[in-house]
Amino acid sequence: MEIRPHRIIKRKKTKEIKVGQISVGGNSQISVQSMTNTLTTDIKDTIDQIHGLEKAGVDIVRISCPDENSTKALKEIVKEVKTPIVADIHFHYKRAVEASKMGASCLRINPGNIGSKDRILEVVKAAKDNNCSIRIGVNAGSLDKVLLEKYKEPCPEALVESAMYNVKLLEDNDFFNFKISVKSSDVFLTVKSYRKLSEICNYPLHLGITEAGGLFTGSIKSSIGIGQLLMEGIGDTIRVSLSSDPVDEVKAGYEILKSLGIRARGVNIISCPSCARQAFPVIETVKELERKLSHVTKPITLSVIGCVVNGPGEAAQTEIGLTGGGQDNNLLYLSGLPHKKVASKKIIDQVVQLVEEKIKEKNN
Repeated sequence: MEIRPHRIIKRKKTKEIKVGQISVGGNSQISVQSMTNTLTTDIKDTIDQIHGLEKAGVDIVRISCPDENSTKALKEIVKEVKTPIVADIHFHYKRAVEASKMGASCLRINPGNIGSKDRILEVVKAAKDNNCSIRIGVNAGSLDKVLLEKYKEPCPEALVESAMYNVKLLEDNDFFNFKISVKSSDVFLTVKSYRKLSEICNYPLHLGITEAGGLFTGSIKSSIGIGQLLMEGIGDTIRVSLSSDPVDEVKAGYEILKSLGIRARGVNIISCPSCARQAFPVIETVKELERKLSHVTKPITLSVIGCVVNGPGEAAQTEIGLTGGGQDNNLLYLSGLPHKKVASKKIIDQVVQLVEEKIKEKNN
C-alpha cells in the first residue's frame, strides 16, 4: 500500500556548492541548520551543544566568532564534531581568515562590511586555500547606510541590491563557492526579497526569518515564510531562528519539511484536537507518544484520532493508525487495515510497540 503520496514541488535548479561534506543546491536535499548559543571559547559546552544538535538531525551548525580566541577555539571544536561548521563573522576580516585556517567549512559574512577590496581579497584567498565556502548574509536590520538613504527603509529592492553587490565582489575575485540569504524579521519583506533574488541569480539560497521570536511565535512565523518559499520551489537550506534551545530549531525545521513532503525524519503524528466524541484522552496520549517516540529517526506516519468520524479515513493513509471506539473498543490499524482492538489504558504501550516493530522492518 502507498502511504500518503506527496505532492511534487518543482524546485528551482541552483548551483551546487559544498559546506564540508554537505551539498547545498543543485539536486541535493534541503539541509537543516542551527546555531550554537554557547560562548565559543567555552569549548566543552559548545561541543556538547553541537552533539545534541547532531542527535536531533542537524546538517550544518553555525558558530559565532567575534574575537581571536573564538576562532582559535574552532580548531578543537571541529575535531570533536561530525557536522560541518559555519563561522559567523562580522566586520573584522582577520576573523574570517583565521576561521578558514582553523577548519571552518563555511564563512557567514557580509562582504560589504568587511572593509576594503584588499581585505575582501584576503578573505577570498583564505577560503580558496582552505576549501571553505561563503554565505553572503544580508539582513534587513544591518543594511548599509547608503542603501537606507537611497530606499528610505529596508525593502526587497534594498536587500536584493545589497546581495547582488556582494555577489559581484566575490565574482570579481573569481570566487563562486557561495550561497546567499536575504533575511528579515518581517515575513512579507523576507518572502518578497527571496522571490526577487531567485529571479535574477542561480546561487543556492539559505532561507530563514531572522529574529523570529520564541518557540511558539517564531515557529509559526518561520513556517509561514519558509514554507511559502519552499512551496514555490525556492530555497536550498533552512534555519528556523528561535529564542529557544537550538535543538528546537532543528525540530521545527524538520516539521516544516515534513509538512511539505520534502524530507521526513522521525514519527509524523496526525492527530485530532479532541472533542466530546473522543473515546480516550487524545491530547494526553499524543503528548506521551511524542515523548516516548522522540528517539525515532526513521520516517513513520502515525494517526491518532479520538473517534470514528475521521479515524478510519486517516488510518487508511498512515502506516500505523489508532481510532477511538465506544465502550473501550479502540481500533489499531497497520498499513490502513484493521489490526486489533486495544483498551484505552494500553494504547501507549501498544502503539510504541508497533512503531518499534516498524523501525526494525525498515532497518532490515
